[in-house]
Amino acid sequence: MTLFDYRHQQLIEREAPLAARMRPRTLDEFIGQDHIIGPGRLLRRAIQADQLSSLIFYGPPGTGKTTLARIIANTTQAHFIAINAVLAGVKELRDGIAVAQEKRKMYAQKTILFVDEVHRFNKAQQDALLPWVENGTVILIGATTENPYFEVNKALVSRSRIFQLKLLNEADLRQVIQQALQDPLRGYGELNIKIDEAAIAHLINVANGDARAVLNALELAVETTPPNSNGEIQITLAVAEESIQQRAVLYDKEGDVHFDTISAFIKSVRGSDPDAALYWLARMVYAGEDPRFILRRLLILASEDVGLADPNAVVVIHACAEAFERVGMPEGRYPLAQATLYLATAPKSNSVMGFFDALAAVEREREAEVPTHLRDANRDKHGFGHGAGYLYPHSYREHWVAQQYLPSHLQGQMFYQPSDQGYEAQIQQQVTRQREAQLAALVEGLGVALPEVLTFSPTNAGTERWLQRTLSQAGERLGQIRDRLFCLAELQRHHVVLDLNAGSGLLTWEAVRRVPEGGVYACTPNPTDAAALTEQAALLPELIRPVILSLARQDLSAHFTQADLRFDRLIGRNVLSTEPDKVALLQQWLHLLRPKGAIVLAETLPRHTQRLYALIEANSLSGKLYQRLVEAEEAIYTDSSDAMVNWNVEDLVSQLGKQASIDNRQIRTEIEQTITDIQITSTMIERWFSPGKDRPSYRDHLVQVLSTAELKTIRQAFTRSLTNQSVQWHSAIGFIRIDR
Repeated sequence: MTLFDYRHQQLIEREAPLAARMRPRTLDEFIGQDHIIGPGRLLRRAIQADQLSSLIFYGPPGTGKTTLARIIANTTQAHFIAINAVLAGVKELRDGIAVAQEKRKMYAQKTILFVDEVHRFNKAQQDALLPWVENGTVILIGATTENPYFEVNKALVSRSRIFQLKLLNEADLRQVIQQALQDPLRGYGELNIKIDEAAIAHLINVANGDARAVLNALELAVETTPPNSNGEIQITLAVAEESIQQRAVLYDKEGDVHFDTISAFIKSVRGSDPDAALYWLARMVYAGEDPRFILRRLLILASEDVGLADPNAVVVIHACAEAFERVGMPEGRYPLAQATLYLATAPKSNSVMGFFDALAAVEREREAEVPTHLRDANRDKHGFGHGAGYLYPHSYREHWVAQQYLPSHLQGQMFYQPSDQGYEAQIQQQVTRQREAQLAALVEGLGVALPEVLTFSPTNAGTERWLQRTLSQAGERLGQIRDRLFCLAELQRHHVVLDLNAGSGLLTWEAVRRVPEGGVYACTPNPTDAAALTEQAALLPELIRPVILSLARQDLSAHFTQADLRFDRLIGRNVLSTEPDKVALLQQWLHLLRPKGAIVLAETLPRHTQRLYALIEANSLSGKLYQRLVEAEEAIYTDSSDAMVNWNVEDLVSQLGKQASIDNRQIRTEIEQTITDIQITSTMIERWFSPGKDRPSYRDHLVQVLSTAELKTIRQAFTRSLTNQSVQWHSAIGFIRIDR
């Protein structure tokens, strides 16, 4: 670079717009998008470790896509090439690839190719990139405002991680403004600027989540406002309103926002919410959507979602569409709103969807012959008997008679399911009555013979028990618990998750699979388990490996607070079982959550577990001894000194509400009763009636109230009744979700 080039570059940087000058240079300066670059997230770890794979940043303007690419350029050891798809073509791509090949060959250096507005490349240009991304010559970073799944080559998308950036929230935009006002080198830190709170609120509101828009408006306000006699630049609400007067609506008639908005509109009308329907209608009209497109969708909805519940709906919407054509805009907004309100408040029925069930049956079933009595009798009535046996409905009372109209193999199939809404409620009664009469006639042999029903045989329970016994059965049951817990957790791909009780990794590995752009931490108090998990994790790529920790659960809060790490979800199975103060522990863990984070647990509830006395017949012992056994066993589950068995979900929720000040609406609980077929072996009975090692055994509890002779009698009864017998084992799992 010559002296003149350097001076020219300095001049450009000094005279650049405020939004360009204030562009963050490091991750610490970056504002917003915590869901992809917050502490613990995959992308942040990848940038810091300089271990990037191909990426595509997708989001609205002003959310930081290009800025993230610049930050990567400032931190990576790789050679960085930036091009803009609006200005560049295949020649620029080839030049960049040539440089990348040279860097790789001569210096073993990676090359990152940043393509801004990548969706602007045509198919040929995108195809030209593919082989070099495929063989690792370049690491692609693309930025686009359009949905990459529609606008970017599918082969490129499949080889890239997609990160969606969202509009900045109010707190983020406020921070952007403060950063610009305080920075003395790139912003207005050297000026005496006083900005009213109302002015800030207006700038944030109208900027609509766009950091560039709010900075442009702030720059216009500052540069066009002269200082007063005290040298102070006063930005009032009036000045702010002059600087940014109209909200920029992100609306592309062929892009995601177009389809998402019309989807919200249709779903609001279908859901009979006239307020929401009018709001989304206003959003579309304000953004310049074609009213004819909206009316066309309403005309479809009049049949699809209202149908026979209000047969006049199609007539009214068609009339509104005709009225719009006559009056045009802006008065045409009246019939547009009328059509919307009519459908939003009309009774709903989607019974016309029965046609598509019939269509699916036609596609799925073999081609069936038209029943003989329904065939055309004019052509070969005498030769083949076509039309013979047809019953003419008008010859019967109420102009209807029961007879077969469907092909024989579809007889009894119902495609039309009339709703009980509006006018269709009357149709429902009529159709139901006629179907019952028709079925009765067929059963009686008065119509065409009823076709044979498909065969059915009950499952052999004994065979099923043997097939699912041992570890395979246990694995299946644990898998069900895991899946139910993750369903309740509602993980998103970018979440950072902490497994509170990793153990064998039942939840850890599933979490790794579900949060590929987030991160997983797994904690176990057992060093042996931690070592085993670490060994398993070594088989995974470094960036997606879970972080394995061997810590006591009571130390988790201090450890992660010191590390300044917060989580979107804390998950665990049987975490609370042995903890004496469960509420205090949950209070600590709540502080580890990000806003809108949640703790999701699956806990075996001993108080609801199988009672052993219920497995034997009461008459297998004397009446008094059996009653004493019942009382002794029930006492186990009311022992106030045993934290493992002396609690239930209801008590926990109540205590949390009192001690942790958690609203009951923040807690969701489900208790799932389960019945499992297991075989009682002599080894199990031996374990029940032997002294316990780590915890008191069944015998240890009974011996406190029963004599040695009575225990011997009870054991003999268990041995006689249960050895090698299959029993139904009742238990309960409590699923708990606590939202911050």
